[in-house]
Amino acid sequence: MTQPPRPQDAMTHCLEELRAALALHGIALPSLGLDLPTFAGTYAPPAGLVSLGNCNAATARALTAVLRRAAP
Repeated sequence: MTQPPRPQDAMTHCLEELRAALALHGIALPSLGLDLPTFAGTYAPPAGLVSLGNCNAATARALTAVLRRAAP
Protein backbone atom coordinates (compact mmCIF):
# COMPACT_ATOMS: atom_id res chain seq x y z
CA MET A 1 0.00 0.00 0.00
CA THR A 2 1.40 3.39 -1.00
CA GLN A 3 1.58 6.01 1.72
CA PRO A 4 0.42 9.56 0.97
CA PRO A 5 3.19 12.12 0.59
CA ARG A 6 4.26 13.75 3.82
CA PRO A 7 4.40 17.56 4.13
CA GLN A 8 8.16 17.17 4.65
CA ASP A 9 8.45 15.55 1.20
CA ALA A 10 6.74 18.48 -0.50
CA MET A 11 8.86 20.97 1.42
CA THR A 12 12.04 19.05 0.58
CA HIS A 13 11.09 19.24 -3.10
CA CYS A 14 10.44 22.98 -2.74
CA LEU A 15 13.80 23.40 -1.01
CA GLU A 16 15.67 21.55 -3.76
CA GLU A 17 13.90 23.59 -6.45
CA LEU A 18 14.93 26.80 -4.68
CA ARG A 19 18.51 25.57 -4.29
CA ALA A 20 18.64 24.70 -8.02
CA ALA A 21 17.16 28.06 -9.06
CA LEU A 22 19.67 29.94 -6.94
CA ALA A 23 22.51 27.84 -8.36
CA LEU A 24 21.50 28.90 -11.89
CA HIS A 25 22.56 32.39 -10.82
CA GLY A 26 25.69 31.26 -9.01
CA ILE A 27 24.15 31.75 -5.58
CA ALA A 28 24.47 29.25 -2.76
CA LEU A 29 22.94 29.78 0.66
CA PRO A 30 24.97 27.48 2.92
CA SER A 31 22.34 27.42 5.66
CA LEU A 32 19.40 26.72 3.32
CA GLY A 33 17.31 23.98 4.88
CA LEU A 34 14.01 22.94 6.40
CA ASP A 35 12.95 24.37 9.73
CA LEU A 36 12.16 20.98 11.26
CA PRO A 37 10.41 22.20 14.45
CA THR A 38 7.62 23.71 12.32
CA PHE A 39 6.61 20.21 11.23
CA ALA A 40 5.71 19.36 14.82
CA GLY A 41 2.97 21.99 14.94
CA THR A 42 -0.64 21.71 13.89
CA TYR A 43 -0.73 24.39 11.23
CA ALA A 44 -3.43 24.43 8.58
CA PRO A 45 -2.58 23.44 5.94
CA PRO A 46 0.15 21.23 7.35
CA ALA A 47 3.42 22.61 6.11
CA GLY A 48 6.79 23.57 7.45
CA LEU A 49 9.01 26.52 6.80
CA VAL A 50 12.08 26.84 4.61
CA SER A 51 14.95 28.36 6.54
CA LEU A 52 16.97 30.60 4.25
CA GLY A 53 19.65 30.91 6.89
CA ASN A 54 22.64 33.18 6.92
CA CYS A 55 24.83 34.37 4.08
CA ASN A 56 27.77 36.69 3.66
CA ALA A 57 27.53 40.19 2.18
CA ALA A 58 28.70 39.08 -1.28
CA THR A 59 25.93 36.48 -1.47
CA ALA A 60 23.35 39.00 -0.24
CA ARG A 61 24.46 41.46 -2.95
CA ALA A 62 24.28 38.74 -5.62
CA LEU A 63 20.79 37.74 -4.50
CA THR A 64 19.69 41.38 -4.48
CA ALA A 65 21.01 41.88 -8.02
CA VAL A 66 19.19 38.80 -9.33
CA LEU A 67 15.92 39.87 -7.72
CA ARG A 68 16.22 43.39 -9.10
CA ARG A 69 16.87 42.08 -12.62
CA ALA A 70 13.83 39.82 -12.34
CA ALA A 71 11.50 42.60 -11.14
CA PRO A 72 9.15 44.17 -13.69
